[in-house]
Amino acid sequence: MASAVESSVMPLRHDGEVEVRFHGRGGMGAVVASQLLAQAAFLEGRWTQSFPFFGVERRGAPVTAFTRIAAKPVEVRTNVYEPDVVVVLDAALAKGRGFLQGLRNGGTVVLNGRPDDEDRWDFPACVVDATGIALEEGLGSRSVPIVNTAMVGALAGATDLVRLPSVLSAIEALVPQKLEANQRAAERAARAVRRVGS
Repeated sequence: MASAVESSVMPLRHDGEVEVRFHGRGGMGAVVASQLLAQAAFLEGRWTQSFPFFGVERRGAPVTAFTRIAAKPVEVRTNVYEPDVVVVLDAALAKGRGFLQGLRNGGTVVLNGRPDDEDRWDFPACVVDATGIALEEGLGSRSVPIVNTAMVGALAGATDLVRLPSVLSAIEALVPQKLEANQRAAERAARAVRRVGS
């Protein structure tokens, strides 16, 4: 049964970093989502790093992006292999378990999907219908809704990794197109995200 998410502080590793891996498809905004998270954390006074990994570079192809957040300068320059948080922008990517690869014990999954679709969630996750929110706010198209701002809002709502006001400021800085709609999407997702699974 889906339940409201009470924010929890992400456990910092011994080196004080938090690593986040985003999974999406080309055109959905995974790369911008990683940049928004990095900008929000930067605005809160932390050191950040954000970068993508592209396979076949075409619309609809799987895309992975990474964000590191730390209390001191980030010196690591590799992909994120053992994330503290995994954010999945396309529910179809959650059909297999590949997106969970390397997730640290006690890590958090934030997933675009329908929280009330009980039969799908046999793993613990924080779920929000980012697609529905994006479509209602006119972000993207029916075939390719742009869910990045909603998903970063959901991440802020599900954890204490960044605060929602910082996410809204990051959206203003990095996503000036449809600014109000993108900020509303983030706010709505932060309120709507629910914990599911066992």
